[in-house]
Amino acid sequence: CAYVGFSALSEAIELLDKFTAGRQCLDDFIEDASKALQVAENKDFILDVVSGCIEHKNLLDVVVSVFYGQYGKSLRRGDRNQFVLISYLATFVLDDIGLQSFSNIVKSLDTKKMHTFLKFFFTNLTTWIQEEWNKIYDAEYVEKQWIGPLLRWHPEIAILIDQLAVRISHGSQVKKAPIKTTKPEEFLLTKPKPRSLPMPVFIPQQEKCKPVSCTNNWPIKLNSAAILRQGALYDRQVEEELQRYSRLIQGAREPSSFLQWQREMHERDVQEELAKIECRRLEGRISYEEAVDRDHSTSEGKTFREIAQLQEEKDMRDMVQQVAEGHKNSKMAKERLQKFKQSIVSEVSEQSQKLLRQALEEAQAELSRKFEIICEIRTLESLPHIRVKNFDDTEIAGHELLGEMSLAELKERLALLKAAQQTEQQEKREHILEVRLNKKQLLLEQMDTIDLHRRALAQAAAIRKEEKKSRLGFQQTVTQDETLLALQKKLEEKQQERQRLRRSESKAKTSEQTAVCTVTNTGTHNEHENNNLLLRFLFCQKSLKETSWEELELSLERHIQKDAPYEVSQRETLKT
Repeated sequence: CAYVGFSALSEAIELLDKFTAGRQCLDDFIEDASKALQVAENKDFILDVVSGCIEHKNLLDVVVSVFYGQYGKSLRRGDRNQFVLISYLATFVLDDIGLQSFSNIVKSLDTKKMHTFLKFFFTNLTTWIQEEWNKIYDAEYVEKQWIGPLLRWHPEIAILIDQLAVRISHGSQVKKAPIKTTKPEEFLLTKPKPRSLPMPVFIPQQEKCKPVSCTNNWPIKLNSAAILRQGALYDRQVEEELQRYSRLIQGAREPSSFLQWQREMHERDVQEELAKIECRRLEGRISYEEAVDRDHSTSEGKTFREIAQLQEEKDMRDMVQQVAEGHKNSKMAKERLQKFKQSIVSEVSEQSQKLLRQALEEAQAELSRKFEIICEIRTLESLPHIRVKNFDDTEIAGHELLGEMSLAELKERLALLKAAQQTEQQEKREHILEVRLNKKQLLLEQMDTIDLHRRALAQAAAIRKEEKKSRLGFQQTVTQDETLLALQKKLEEKQQERQRLRRSESKAKTSEQTAVCTVTNTGTHNEHENNNLLLRFLFCQKSLKETSWEELELSLERHIQKDAPYEVSQRETLKT
């Protein structure tokens, strides 16, 4: 048995002080204590000792109570559980822990108290202590299980008692303290104070943003104010168009020729810019292909290092699993014993709860019957005496007040007033409905005009789109430039070279996978699957990086080709 320190003994004594036999269940108390001692050393030893002291409390109290009766004047009441713990260890656990561990436990406590208690216990063991234990248990069982083993250990315990007596005699001698001389020390005036550690910076976790929708046109639900504003805008545009036509009729000049020249010049500039962008893109692709060739050699060495690291981690996990399985076997017996005790306690508690529930239901039924009788008596007492008095609602009370009237006249006047209020409310309601209908009709007319203008704008946009398609032939001539063709040819050569390297790499990886499979056939099936998954993951990661870079470049190219003519057409519409 490992050495049990003073902290473990103090934990066990503290748990015994907390337990109250009449209010707490032993299993619940031990379960709570095990949760509290999750990281403590000697946890199992502490829980076993506490549960044993509580279970054999009647036997241990026989010894400790008489001991306090004889030596109680020089002892504290708070040390009672300490003597209970020592008597339990000597009686029930001494064969398991051994004499050396028991001696260490005794010597870690108060020497004088332990010497007195052990001498008292082993002196009276075969006299009145055995007689008292025979009253609780069978005499043959007591003699065989407890008295016999204690008598076998009596010579060694006598030596321990003598050692404690020697320690007490040596401790009583007064030792002179050595005279300490004063040693001068220099002043530490220039020593700076240690710098305090800065507070850790809290980094808030950002919420995941929703993906941006691909559509650019969203349906807009217009309210009444937006409909009126849109209608006023279209009316103002129609008025401006009519004014422009009137100015043309009067002889004003149309700037369409200048706008056409401006549009052609802008298209030429856009085509030149697109050619430059295409040239830069091809140069970037060529440099990327060269970088991929350089990184190819470094990636292979990294792959082999990762495979070796994964194999080492698997070996460590297997070793940890074997050690954990060895620890489980010793705990199974204790768990079965604890479950058996819990089942016994649950059966006893269910029977007691059933009896209590039955008694409570009977008392509740008796109380409800008495309560109903009391309620009936009170209702009979509270009933008023019946007094008959005839009342005529057409007669006046006769108080001689101004405007005095009978109850029937008052009801008639109230009915007329309510009818007048209802007619007034009906007229107001009809007026409000009429105003709403007029407003709704106005909004419908405005929506018709808005739809008409939108259809006209859609037709104009379709015409501009046809013009844009007719100008695409000029854009295609840009791609026939000699420098672009040379760069495109160089890029195709680089891509073909990289495809050859990729095919050779895939063949090498298949050979590596077959070699790894032959090595790991002696191991488990899970190790084989993990190696294959690792190789697939590394290969997929590299291919994803390459494809993502190519997709980004293609999307950038499409974006540039689409946006340039769109900006030209948008400026034209704003100018017109």
